[in-house]
Amino acid sequence: MPTNLALNDSLIQEAVRVGHHRTKKEAVTAALEEYVQARTRREILDWVGKVDYYDDYDPKRLRDRQPR
Repeated sequence: MPTNLALNDSLIQEAVRVGHHRTKKEAVTAALEEYVQARTRREILDWVGKVDYYDDYDPKRLRDRQPR
């Protein structure tokens, strides 16, 4: 899906340089992937303090369970 965007060319050139990318497209794609990953990690932080664990929770014991 072709997309035309008016992007800051000097910023893209800097991204190509620091990211050691061969093309502008590679630099933009890498930047978008990093952006999505960062936002996803930020959403995970919303769970902090909202997940309750049992006092007797033992993750190692759960790993040793046989599948049903």
